[in-house]
Amino acid sequence: MSAQKQHITSSCIVSGNAVYKDGGRVLGVQSSDLASFLLGVYQHFELNYPKFYKMDNLSKLGWLASEVLLKDSFDKSKYQPEEIGIVLTNANSSLDADLKYWDSVQDVASPSLFVYTLPNIVIGEICIRNGFKGEDALYITPQFDASFLQQQVIYLLDNDILKACICGWADVVGDEYKAALFLVEKSEDGVEFGVEELDRIFNT
Repeated sequence: MSAQKQHITSSCIVSGNAVYKDGGRVLGVQSSDLASFLLGVYQHFELNYPKFYKMDNLSKLGWLASEVLLKDSFDKSKYQPEEIGIVLTNANSSLDADLKYWDSVQDVASPSLFVYTLPNIVIGEICIRNGFKGEDALYITPQFDASFLQQQVIYLLDNDILKACICGWADVVGDEYKAALFLVEKSEDGVEFGVEELDRIFNT
C-alpha cells in the first residue's frame, strides 16, 4: 500500500476584519482597531479561556486562528501529544509587543508585556491550550514563503517526527495584521499540501 500524502485538512485566514474557514467567510467584525476586532472574534465563537485577556495581540491573533482552524476539523485523539506540532512564520517577530514594552520602560517596565517579547510565545499559547507537545518553530521571513513552509513541514512529516502539523503565518504590527493557518495531516481528505495551494489560500 502506498504511503499517504500530506493534505491540508483545514485552513483559517484572519485578515481585514474577517475570519475565513476552509475558503468561506464565517465572520465579519466592524471595529476601529485590532484589539476590539480580536475581542469580537473571541466573543462571537463563545470561547472560554480567561488567559486570552492577558495575551499580546500576536498571541491573540494566532490563538484565535488556531481555535477556528481546529474547531470541528481535528480529532486530536488520533495522535499522541508528541505527534502534533506547529511551524509558523512572520515578518516582524514580536515587534508589536517589543514597542509596547519599550514604551512601558520609560516609566515602569511591565513584566506582563515583557513575557511576550519573544515571537514564539504564540506557539506556546496554542500548545498549552491544546496539550500539543511535538516539534515547533517560528521562522522570520520577509513575506509569506509557501515553498519554505512546505519544505519544513514535509521534513517533519516524512521523517515521522510529527504526524500532524499546524503551519502558516501570523504577523502583527500596530493595526496591520494577518493570520493564515493550515492543518496538515497524512490523510486522504483535504487538498494536497503544495506550494500553489498554500499561495492560493493565503491570497484568497
